[in-house]
Amino acid sequence: MPAPALQILSVNIGQPTALTIGPNTATPRTEITGIHKQAAAGRVRVGQLGLEGDHVMDTKHHGGPGQAVYVYTQEDYDHWAEELGDSLEPGTFGENLLMAGLESADVRVGERFWVGSTVLEASAARIPCMVLAARMNDLGFVKRFARVRRPGFYARVIQEGDVGQGDPVRREAAPDGAPSIVNTFDLWFSQSRDPDEMRRYLQYPLAERLRTDIEEWLGEVRA
Repeated sequence: MPAPALQILSVNIGQPTALTIGPNTATPRTEITGIHKQAAAGRVRVGQLGLEGDHVMDTKHHGGPGQAVYVYTQEDYDHWAEELGDSLEPGTFGENLLMAGLESADVRVGERFWVGSTVLEASAARIPCMVLAARMNDLGFVKRFARVRRPGFYARVIQEGDVGQGDPVRREAAPDGAPSIVNTFDLWFSQSRDPDEMRRYLQYPLAERLRTDIEEWLGEVRA
């Protein structure tokens, strides 16, 4: 059977929305977040910092040139539908682009994707946080997301342009030896990180936050 065609199923942007973290705990708190994303009608401009009209509220951990666009896949959604026993609307995981035809975990750092008139470059895995857990109404969802190992991937914008639902996607291989997205995801959660492996990862076009984390982890090893 031929591989499914790579294409964009949904382009999603988020408006600032209040979300209660830990509503049933002793210390609930409310954050304004852009994780609630809705499908956009028509074509959407993509600039160096992401999709026009999309809001990133926690700029310490999200967004920026190295993590401008978050991509999740239909294959990831199909897994979650089976695991959760319910279908999920596009944008549930806060992705900007819902893509069909590949497994996000298998994408490699430095892979490029021609989408509409835009070129994206995979840079890092998405690391789950309590905002995602609150979005899914499951305090244990961070651990669940880590266990499932379907992180989706962040991408930087190599060429600005526009994207729209139904756009075909052309994929270009990463540099030889590049780590997979799930490699970078596993590294985050690892209890024993290999210094040689981390030094090798630094040879590739990682997102800036991930690069900084790896450099800090290497510093701890040297100390």
